[in-house]
Amino acid sequence: MQAGWSLPLRGVQRGGLETQTARAPMKGETPVNSTMSIGQARKMVEQLKIEASMCRIKVSKAAADLMTYCDAHACEDPLITPVPTSENPFREKKFFCALL
Repeated sequence: MQAGWSLPLRGVQRGGLETQTARAPMKGETPVNSTMSIGQARKMVEQLKIEASMCRIKVSKAAADLMTYCDAHACEDPLITPVPTSENPFREKKFFCALL
């Protein structure tokens, strides 16, 4: 039996959790996906730097600003102030049917 460790893998046929023994990389040997993982790590570091440099505000201030905005624009919201039926393009049309 080879020296190594067990990696949990999702079994496709049985749908259960199976383990597969993987060989540890030899000294001086680079894993196949090392360049991809380094590239992904660099992208993640750049993204974290961008997020860390963003100006943030407190949730209470953001909520207060949102409530103020909603109160200021409530008269323009057709869900709060209904559109008059004469101006509503989606109103049901009245069909007159005459039976003789």
